[in-house]
Amino acid sequence: MLAVWGYAASALGYALLLLLLLTSRKSGLAKYLLILATAATCVWSLSPFLIGEMTVERLIVFDNVKQLFWLLFLAACLKDNFTSLAGVLTRPETWLILALPITGLIIPLGFDVDDSWLFLLQTLLALQVLVLLEIIYRQAGENRWAFKPLILYLGATNLFEFVTFANALMVEQIDLTYIAARGFIYTALIPLLVLAIRRVQHWGVDIFVSREVVLHSSLLLVAGCYLFVMSLIGYVVKYYGGEWSTTIQITLIFLSLALLATVFLSASFRTKVKVFITKHFFANQFDYRHEWVKLTQSLESNQPGQTVYQTVLNAFLQAMDYQSGLFIKRVDNKVEYLADQEAEPLCEEQQVVVQQFFDFFEQKNWIIDMAELRTKPYVYEGLKVNHAILNKIAFQLVIPIYRGDTLWGAVLMSNTNDTSRSLNWELRDYLTAVTAQITNFLFHHEAAKEVAENAQFAAFTRMSAFVLHDLKNVLAQIDLILCNAEQHKDNPEFIDDTFETLHHTKARMDKMLRQLSEKNAEPTSQQRLCRVSACIEKVIEQRCATQLPRAELTVNSEIDVVLDNDKFANVMYHLISNAQQATADDGFVRVEVSHEPQSEQIVVTISDNGSGMSKAFIQQRLFTPFDTTKGNAGMGIGAYDAKAFLEKIGGFLYVQSEENVGTVFTLNIPAN
Repeated sequence: MLAVWGYAASALGYALLLLLLLTSRKSGLAKYLLILATAATCVWSLSPFLIGEMTVERLIVFDNVKQLFWLLFLAACLKDNFTSLAGVLTRPETWLILALPITGLIIPLGFDVDDSWLFLLQTLLALQVLVLLEIIYRQAGENRWAFKPLILYLGATNLFEFVTFANALMVEQIDLTYIAARGFIYTALIPLLVLAIRRVQHWGVDIFVSREVVLHSSLLLVAGCYLFVMSLIGYVVKYYGGEWSTTIQITLIFLSLALLATVFLSASFRTKVKVFITKHFFANQFDYRHEWVKLTQSLESNQPGQTVYQTVLNAFLQAMDYQSGLFIKRVDNKVEYLADQEAEPLCEEQQVVVQQFFDFFEQKNWIIDMAELRTKPYVYEGLKVNHAILNKIAFQLVIPIYRGDTLWGAVLMSNTNDTSRSLNWELRDYLTAVTAQITNFLFHHEAAKEVAENAQFAAFTRMSAFVLHDLKNVLAQIDLILCNAEQHKDNPEFIDDTFETLHHTKARMDKMLRQLSEKNAEPTSQQRLCRVSACIEKVIEQRCATQLPRAELTVNSEIDVVLDNDKFANVMYHLISNAQQATADDGFVRVEVSHEPQSEQIVVTISDNGSGMSKAFIQQRLFTPFDTTKGNAGMGIGAYDAKAFLEKIGGFLYVQSEENVGTVFTLNIPAN
């Protein structure tokens, strides 16, 4: 029964190999001969199931069929310039090589000879294969490394055949234990044949084996060897253990299974096995077809509520099998956080290092490996970093993002020390291709977003045109009343018509006010020298005085700056008004103005203890135009307009907020 399982496994293994050969796109003599030899071995493995009683004659016939096709393949391997089967068969040496298996096929079918002659023939046949293998290996020269798996495969199988039939020749009968073991031996040696097919390039046979299949097959092989060793130890314990043998054996089996499960559940162990297989069995470190499909799926799988920046960061992390990272954007020498994954914001020292990285990226598009930078700083020529600060940085890879030729941002990634990767040429090329694909996706999305925003502004312009048309109509009605007032002011019917017109005019004005939501068109004004505190005080007194809580202005220090006073006043009105609306009447809204000579900036902070905002709201909605939480009371362009205005003049807007605690808007205005 055990022998049947061995032959069944062998038949399945060679059938799968035959399928791989048949699906190979390249054609050639080596491929066709390998198909014939593999198919013959598969049929040989099925022989116990194809015939009823296995006699010596039938066994010899199936063995000779298998050996015939393998010898034909070896005859073609003696020279690497054969292009057709006819070229192989026309050589006299080929028929000399095939003489033994052909004789072995004819004798059992047409003659009644003693079994010992058949055993002798099979012994000589196995010896012939071993001699041919020695010749092929000796003349392989520089290709010996490629031919070595083939030599090992056919050498091991035919050495076993030689021992089997030599033993049968001496005792004049075949030992059934040898026959039972053949199926398992041929199954176990299949990987050597697969490796040989992949290594020998001039055969032109390009079979594909998934890395995941190799990984899991290797893990199963390791598990089988481990359990075999543990079973052997258990047998020794049972044999010498006396009365305690059963208890010790059960304990040993349980502990071995627990240890095996622990090892196989370890991500670090699986990663190390995968790296080993990649290095030694594959020409490329990545299965690019699989990686590209995985990257595409990662970019398409946008979860509800997830920003495009979070999708981009997750795609980078998945491409490298890393766990944590930051996605940042460079805005006027400042760092803007776009997305994060199990990572904290950068401290001041780390921001200084990142700014130095940005300066380096301006000169060279080069992925930074932090471990390499620490040990081989000369590789990054032109990058000068304080190594005392560098050692405090937790992230391991810094990948620059460019929009055209301009540095746009960067991705910072980190992983555990056990599974982190050091960059080599292939990893750098892979990351460059991944970055190109991801940035293409990102900037296409941003372009689509800009088109959508332009469409919204176009809709706003159209709405303004309708409002202007209504205003002209209202003005015309009022002019008509004024023109007729002197002549008809004593006429009761005129008075009634006037009131009716005024009611209609008021209704139309109310409708326009609801549409505009206090956002009316302002005339274009010019930049000029102004004092920030005076502008803010005027906004508080004239435009925000009717709302509670009343805003409090504190001026620590300031100088005059050049900016658009009217637009700045509009920005301050929106931010202060929003703070008042988000704060209870008994709360506070404080505006503070300070001058920082070191950075040459005017810093304006607007703080309140209102309802506050969540981190997700700030990242996804706060600066999105026409997205408002006030219903019809707002257009949703206040915060967006403030951020756009400050970035246009070279400033920066920063928001800190916590729900049910309060919000702080910080405006950095260039003072130079």
